[in-house]
Amino acid sequence: MTDRSKKPIMANISNRHLHVSEEDLQILFGAGSKLTNIRDLVQPGQYACKETVTIVTPKNKIENVRIIGPTRKQTQVEVSKTDSFFLGVNPPVRESGKLEASTPITLIGPKGKVDLKEGCVIAKRHVHLAPADAQELGIKDTEVVQIKVGIGTGRETIFGDVICRVKSDFAAECHLDTDEANACLLKNGDKIVIL
Repeated sequence: MTDRSKKPIMANISNRHLHVSEEDLQILFGAGSKLTNIRDLVQPGQYACKETVTIVTPKNKIENVRIIGPTRKQTQVEVSKTDSFFLGVNPPVRESGKLEASTPITLIGPKGKVDLKEGCVIAKRHVHLAPADAQELGIKDTEVVQIKVGIGTGRETIFGDVICRVKSDFAAECHLDTDEANACLLKNGDKIVIL
């Protein structure tokens, strides 16, 4: 049995954000618009964008929700459970890209509005791994594991139902949302252990 405690994984906290399709980008920001990279993220090719939108439900709205680039096949809005209470919606917990029958939401940009019939989710907690990291840890793609988080904070927690994604262009990183991080006093860059 592999001793996974010898290979802790960096964690980063995902605040509310969205991934946008090329078509929706043009509607929200105007014809010919391109995403503007303001900061590279840990995952290769992913970046925080200058562009933000307002997400709107019949009950409420949240302004300045940042887009994560590059564009994707389908627009996806990721919020926390706390955000969902404020917005008055009940999005499902989903893996990225699995949006069928997810929650409708409206996006407002400087040039236009997009009404998504589906696309708002609470992100399922997950770990990205490159194949070499996965092999060292004895983990296969889509394997579901437990992780120990908040080590040394006084709020150490074990989270279950964490999906591992293995891909050649991934970097080793665990993503938790703001609610999960707050529960265990986790900060960006803290280490987690896969159990």
